[in-house]
Amino acid sequence: MRKIRTDRNIVVYVLLTIITCGIYGLWFIYEWAQDVNEICRNDGDETPGLLKLILLSLITCGLYSYYWYYKLGNRLQANGPTYGVTISENGTTVLLWLILGILICGLGQYYGLHLLMKNTNTLATAYNQAYGL
Repeated sequence: MRKIRTDRNIVVYVLLTIITCGIYGLWFIYEWAQDVNEICRNDGDETPGLLKLILLSLITCGLYSYYWYYKLGNRLQANGPTYGVTISENGTTVLLWLILGILICGLGQYYGLHLLMKNTNTLATAYNQAYGL
């Protein structure tokens, strides 16, 4: 077990991704998948890592990334009760923000990512407290 970071933030994510020409965004997704897999390790599921996300997104013209975020949202919500927290947004909520957000200049996509980051932070805090980290 290791301490999971609880400070994911959409503004920092966007700014650092722009400043590093996308490198921070890739590292962020890689670390995010590892952290979610650690938090939810007893649920019998796995969040695929960065390489699978990139390859399958390329093959499916980006559709797999929506599925990845959808599954992540559902997994976070399903694991909330394990740590005694309620996650109100699920994969469908995130997917709707990602897709319909295109109609509002793409800003909904950032809100969908914000929801996922917020929910990950909530679970990470509960995880760290549960294991005294």
